[in-house]
Formats: sequence, structure tokens, C-alpha cells
Amino acid sequence: MALGLAPEHPPPVQTPGPPPVPVAMQTPASMKERTLSDILDEEPDYESLPTNKLSAHLLAGGVAGMMEHCFMYPVDCIKTRMMMLDPPTSYRNVAHALYRIVTQERPKVLFRGIGVVATGAGPAHAMYFSCYEFTKKRLSEYCGGNNVLAQGGAGALSSFVHDGLMNPVEMVKQRLQVYQTPYRNAVHCIRSVYKTEGMKAFYRSFTTQLTMNVPFQVLHFVGYEYLQDLLNQSRSYNPLSHMVSGALAGGVAAACTTPLDVARTYLNTHEQRRGLRGEQQVRGMLRALRKIYQISGARGYFRGISPRVIFQMPSTAISWSVYELFKYILGLKEAERQEVHQPTCDADSLARHTPPR
Repeated sequence: MALGLAPEHPPPVQTPGPPPVPVAMQTPASMKERTLSDILDEEPDYESLPTNKLSAHLLAGGVAGMMEHCFMYPVDCIKTRMMMLDPPTSYRNVAHALYRIVTQERPKVLFRGIGVVATGAGPAHAMYFSCYEFTKKRLSEYCGGNNVLAQGGAGALSSFVHDGLMNPVEMVKQRLQVYQTPYRNAVHCIRSVYKTEGMKAFYRSFTTQLTMNVPFQVLHFVGYEYLQDLLNQSRSYNPLSHMVSGALAGGVAAACTTPLDVARTYLNTHEQRRGLRGEQQVRGMLRALRKIYQISGARGYFRGISPRVIFQMPSTAISWSVYELFKYILGLKEAERQEVHQPTCDADSLARHTPPR
């Protein structure tokens, strides 16, 4: 018999409960209550959007290039006319040129050649922007970040790719834009040039165009990135900053490279009239610049600077605005798709991930 000691009771048996949920699987209550409409209404981080895909840059660049060239094509036609030295034009300014063309010719003359430009600008600008984004990203890894060296190098390389595709298009376009062109349409121009001048005629101004566009694009891209650092330091999607940065960068680059554009125009349009007078063929940028000086002096190098700047500022503003818009849309849709298909940590998913006891 026990000596007055209380009987000992065995400790209660504790039923093991579910193991604790790992921290990585814990979900705040606010996330559990999110609906599909909440996800779609959120404002994502622009820089974190998955727009580094080649398809996004190709599509965004192609649409941007087509809209840029088509919207500003009448001004481009006036620019070509005012830069011509053979024969020289008598337009006093852009408004006077527009009035003379519309009243003395026909309004549709301003759009002659727009089809071939739209066809070539899409693929050329798709490769142009894609090459720039890819090269800038790679050079930034070796140049200590996204700096002037990476931006300028990417701009130079993208110019080479762009001009390789666009040079024949530019030649056909400018021959259709000149006063009293002998060509009925783009197909007639291509056939006639190939038959009478050969394949090399399509790339006669390639070195001049490349010499013009490499410094132009370096100034353009570096200027755009610099202005974005000033106006849009967070690098968020800001349509106004994209438009202003593109317009200012394009205008400055266009003004600085006008003499080279005059030389390119001379090479593209002189050959069709040379044979009528028995003159010697002009080859290369240096000879074209020398010929321009003989005809008009130093001021000949800046013929058409006003329509060039007027053309380039809206063009680059449109191009960057459309490009950044499509990057934003494509990246947003991809982000939405990834988030909608992301598994949620609700009660059912927790039960499925609970290990057996």
C-alpha cells in the first residue's frame, strides 16, 4: 500500500499536428484575397518586365520604324528636293516647297515611293533596335555598366545592320521623290536601275550613308540615354520623356550630320541625269563632297538642314514613343501571363504539400 503518496498519472499523450509551413510557402492574407482583376490592374515595374526577348524587340522595332517613316514621308520628300543640286531647286523653305509641290504638281507626289519605304523600314528597324538592345547589354558587361561607350558602340553596330538593309530602299525612294522622275513606280525604278546601272547602283551611296549614320546614331543613342537619365531617372515607362528625349536627340544628331546627307542624296540622284550630259561618274563620299563645293560652295553642305531637322525630330520622337510603348505592352502581357499561371499557396495547395505523418 502506498505511504500517503498521490497516485502518479501518466503524462497526457500529445497528438502530433501538421508540421509548420515553411517560410517560403507562407502567404500573406492580402495575397490570398487577390483576384485576376487585381493582378491585371496592378502597375508593374517597367525595368523588371521581361522585354529582353528577341521577339519583343523585333516587333516593337518593326512597328516603330514603319510608323516613323510613313507619318513623316511628305517632309522626307521635301527634304530630298531641297537637298538636290542637280538640278538645283528654288524652294525658299519647307512651307514654300510644300505649296509649290501641291499646286504645281499633285499632292500624291509627296507620297511617291512610300510603299517601298514601308516594306523596307519594318525589317530594317526591327534588326536595328534588336541589335542595339543586344549589343548594349553585352557591352555594358565589359564597360562597367550602361555608359557612353556601351551606348555608342551599340549605336554604331546597329547602324551597319540597318544601312545594309535600307540603302537600296533609300536609293529607290529618292529617285522617285525627285522632280520629274522618269520612273512610274518602285518596281519600274528597280528594273530600270538594275538593267542600266547594275546591282552596284543600289549600294553606290552605302559608304556615304554608313559614314553619315554611324556618327548620327552614336549621337542619337547617347543623347537619348543622357536625356533619359535627366528626365526619367527611374527609367519607368513615361511617354512624355520618351518623346522629348527622342526629338531632342534626333534633332541635334540630324543637324550635325547634314553635310553627309547632302552627299548621299547627290550620289543617289545624280547618276540618272549624268548620262544625258556625258559627265564623268561621281564615286564615293569625298568626291561627292568636292563636287558639292564646286557647285554651291560651303553653304551647299547645309542645303535642306531645316527640313532634315524638322523631319528627324518628329521621326525619332515617334520611333522611340512607339518602340517603348510596344516594349511596355509586350512586357506587361508577359508579366501578366506569368503571374496568372503562377501557383498560389491556398489551403488546398498547403494540404497537398503537407508530408504524411
